[in-house]
Amino acid sequence: MTTRPRLPVRDGIGPTRLRVPSGGTWATVADYMVATFTHLAPDEVLRRVDAGEVYGEDGRAIDLRSTPADHEFVWYYRQLPDEQVLPYRETILYRDDHLVVVDKPHFLPTTPSGRYLRETALVRLRVALDNPHITPVHRLDRPTAGLVMFTASPDVRGAYQSLFERRHVDKTYEAVSAAPTGWDPTTRRLDGRALPLIRRDHLHSPGGPQRTVIRPGLEPNSETEIDVLAHGTNRAGRTVLHTVLRPRTGRMHQLRVQLAALGIPILGDRRYPQLLPEAPDDDALPLQLLARELVFTDPISGAERRFRSERTLSEAPVP
Repeated sequence: MTTRPRLPVRDGIGPTRLRVPSGGTWATVADYMVATFTHLAPDEVLRRVDAGEVYGEDGRAIDLRSTPADHEFVWYYRQLPDEQVLPYRETILYRDDHLVVVDKPHFLPTTPSGRYLRETALVRLRVALDNPHITPVHRLDRPTAGLVMFTASPDVRGAYQSLFERRHVDKTYEAVSAAPTGWDPTTRRLDGRALPLIRRDHLHSPGGPQRTVIRPGLEPNSETEIDVLAHGTNRAGRTVLHTVLRPRTGRMHQLRVQLAALGIPILGDRRYPQLLPEAPDDDALPLQLLARELVFTDPISGAERRFRSERTLSEAPVP
């Protein structure tokens, strides 16, 4: 089974794979694509196939007569002609022959998804550094700011990715939440527990638009150490808690879910504890979550690496 195309990265964008079902009523691959890509006019789909913009396993363009029996997969380059230009700019903190470390702003996607393609950290880096091999080692949600690591060469990709898989990277995040009712800085307790505390939960992510949920009574699959860095009044006059978070696992929305469960949901979070209607990005109150620090032993050089974000959270207590 072919899973990789023989196609280059083009303008920072890699090809997208589409599985073609062997069973069905479609006489041609083009018919199947018309039925699948309902957001496009049928004539536009047929035009792209006829123009040689869809490719088979051997990297050659298919044609309008190609059948599902001919191809298990086809590849194409996504196009978003009306993509919104994002004003948020990433900063390269570190770069060598193996690794690129970026300080990502709020609202910038790490990788292409949905309505974002060129306006992502990955595609911007590939174009800016003229390197089609740049690949993320891990990801941050679009609303989250902070450190993201990319490899610069396929030869070292697995070595760096395995650091995260084996939990050999010490990750530190910071968040800002509204201070809960009854917060007492002298006792330093959250949800009846003394700080710092370890939060362990079984998190379930059903995928799609649904949210990650905690399933009580099941074996924990997530763990985070939580402490309060500071409390006080922010620039808007709100009493807030500035927390430091050290996740030992990397479940989807782990920190957002666990802080909401403790009664201190992150300011600016439109998903937890309640799913709010979709709205334009709010520059005045981005999600107050920052990937602050990454520490690990470099698998190539053996050197101790420590990277720290230069960004700050806008709703943190005023000193």
